Amino acid sequence: MMDVVRIKEIIPHRYPFLLVDRIVECSAEQIVGIKNVSVNEPFFQGHFPSDPIMPGVLIVEAMAQTGGILVFTGFPELKDKPFYFAGMDKVRFRRPVRPGDRLVLKVKLLKQRGGFFKMFGEAFVDDVLAAEAEMMANVL
Repeated sequence: MMDVVRIKEIIPHRYPFLLVDRIVECSAEQIVGIKNVSVNEPFFQGHFPSDPIMPGVLIVEAMAQTGGILVFTGFPELKDKPFYFAGMDKVRFRRPVRPGDRLVLKVKLLKQRGGFFKMFGEAFVDDVLAAEAEMMANVL
């Protein structure tokens, strides 16, 4: 549904912190994004160089960016406002994400009140759950 050019029109993130490559499904309540994990990612140089894994915080950030795209497409009146990560709960890392993996990011909107959004995200590699988190964000 959306390539990286369209994603860059929706969220302000840029290299090296744009962590969503494609959106393949989007509705009012749920979105599915893709992050292709390359060995050329800058974090692999220093994060366990002999056994490279994607840092868990960046997996959660990728889910949060996917959630930001969900919010801005579902609430276009908020598009030009800053979207800030406000919290995380129930974060779990289930398996390592390695170079060459394709991370499928599924985010559901759980609750919205004013500019506050609560979402639940899951990250999968080969249909196996790699990470999950409840995330909160604020649009100011």
